[in-house]
Amino acid sequence: MQVIGLTGGIGSGKSSAADLLGSLGAIVIDADAEGHKAYARGTLGWRRVVELFSENVLHPDGEVDRNKLGKLVFSDPRALAWLNSAIHPLIRDRIVTQLEELSSHGTNVTVIEAALLRQAGWDDLVDEIWVMKAPSQLVIDRLSADRGLERWEIRRRIDAQEAKTVESDADVLIDNNGSLEDLRSKLEMVWRERILN
Repeated sequence: MQVIGLTGGIGSGKSSAADLLGSLGAIVIDADAEGHKAYARGTLGWRRVVELFSENVLHPDGEVDRNKLGKLVFSDPRALAWLNSAIHPLIRDRIVTQLEELSSHGTNVTVIEAALLRQAGWDDLVDEIWVMKAPSQLVIDRLSADRGLERWEIRRRIDAQEAKTVESDADVLIDNNGSLEDLRSKLEMVWRERILN
């Protein structure tokens, strides 16, 4: 089984690229979604989040309020580091379990979509690293429209990840500076060159 690590900063188009790669035949593991499962109510991750940040980061139903948690950790680098050290090992365990299962079922290509692939230490799980990049103004425009984030929130999140998405780590660098159709064309070309050959 070939495993691709798909990474890049916030708003670079990782999710769109992952969806397109899925349509080409890859199985996609979304590390962000796995993170949400890792701290679902009652789990070890949930207990760690509550210990670190108190019940103030919970919805009335007891689930973690991702908006509150995000605002808290993206405004304090130490809080972000604490959260990552508490949750990243749990996400890794979930990813490893899925990779083992997919491999045993004969899956050909799996994509791990993860913003912090290298920083979390998950790059040893992949055969190649594909990095998404996009101009910062385009990222701000996309996130304002798609997620309803304020520009200062977007800038803070970009700054938190900026030094962490290292293009020199890329086996493939994908410049997502156009339309979805442009991105599709680029990914189809890379897929033919690196997966089908």
